[in-house]
Amino acid sequence: MQTEILPEFLKTPEGQEADAILRACVHCGFCTATCPTYQLLGDELDGPRGRIYQIKLVLEGQAPTRVTQTHLDRCLTCRACETTCPSGVRYARLVDIGRHHVDERVERPWNERWLRRLLVAIVPYPRRLAPVVRLGRLMRPLLPAALRAKLPIRQEAGHWPPPAGRRRMLALAGCVQSVATPRTNAAAARLLSRLGIDLVEAPKAGCCGAVAYHLDDREAGLSAMRRNIDAWWPEIESGAEAILVNASGCGAMVKEYGELLAHDPNYADRAARVSALARDPVEVLGAEDLSALGMPGAGRRVAFHSPCSLQHGQRLKQVVEPILERLGFVVTAVPDAHLCCGSAGTYSITQPELSTRLRDNKVAALESDAPEIIATANIGCQLHLAGGARTPVVHWLELLDEAVEVRH
Repeated sequence: MQTEILPEFLKTPEGQEADAILRACVHCGFCTATCPTYQLLGDELDGPRGRIYQIKLVLEGQAPTRVTQTHLDRCLTCRACETTCPSGVRYARLVDIGRHHVDERVERPWNERWLRRLLVAIVPYPRRLAPVVRLGRLMRPLLPAALRAKLPIRQEAGHWPPPAGRRRMLALAGCVQSVATPRTNAAAARLLSRLGIDLVEAPKAGCCGAVAYHLDDREAGLSAMRRNIDAWWPEIESGAEAILVNASGCGAMVKEYGELLAHDPNYADRAARVSALARDPVEVLGAEDLSALGMPGAGRRVAFHSPCSLQHGQRLKQVVEPILERLGFVVTAVPDAHLCCGSAGTYSITQPELSTRLRDNKVAALESDAPEIIATANIGCQLHLAGGARTPVVHWLELLDEAVEVRH
């Protein structure tokens, strides 16, 4: 695609990056076939090709409008289009640049501004989020059904095996996951312990930065990334072999630290090292001898929802299901498994109508082959699906841990 990006923007690293991405696009339209919002709305401007064209016009000097902003807001950044694209267009990066450029020029309505500020001020901080969740649980009977469905049921983390001087990995505690489903990381620690690996958390690490960064508070997002790097670095220097990120959305973000901080002279090298060490649990378990876990599945029927951040963001597609089958689970069929469930970080809050429609479609697909349980790999998807499913929804590590603990 030919471009005429404004010279002052083209001189910047971000402008040069956007120009290269735009030039890679041949406008073939293959991406529209896998775009969830295009399938729902049938509007070219609500598909990747249309959004790319809108971003191109804005970067070339056309004044963006509220309509432009709305079409970009409706994008889930699920990255299914990237998986489909024959030209390797880095759409997610382009839409981040485009949204930032538009938001600098188009003022949002006051209610959207305050909602976004509230999300950035509360969600990434467990000490702020936890009291809100506790209050919500107390008031559950009085809450509207849609809000009530979003509240996670309280759970205990259970035993976390202490370090035993073996191989060592770091775990990202995260924000929402640490409050809503603390069992996930503890389950990972128990499973890895059986495989001879110690899992530890760095107390000063926190949110991966995705919430703020994708709500266009870039500085808050980058600050969170730097804080995590500082918190992890002593453990990395002392021999931690990987950073385990049990929320695939966070994993996709941590794997991009090196790119996002490439122009920070104080953090570029360490950020690249952190990204290189980041691992989804499927990458860790897939490389280990799992015989110590036995065959915990015992024929239990499981529908696996592969989050977009796992299959499209991290390009780890059809990798969890073989592990589940190897451990004795029966993985049920899921039609249109490439489509987003509608969670997409804070999308279920900022775009509730579209998000609910996508969730209902996904739940119908997941439950179509009569599973006993639904498993996923991302906290956002887990909570979102649980709000609309009749079948219990868990993180797949919790599913393994539960089965292994019962067996032993």
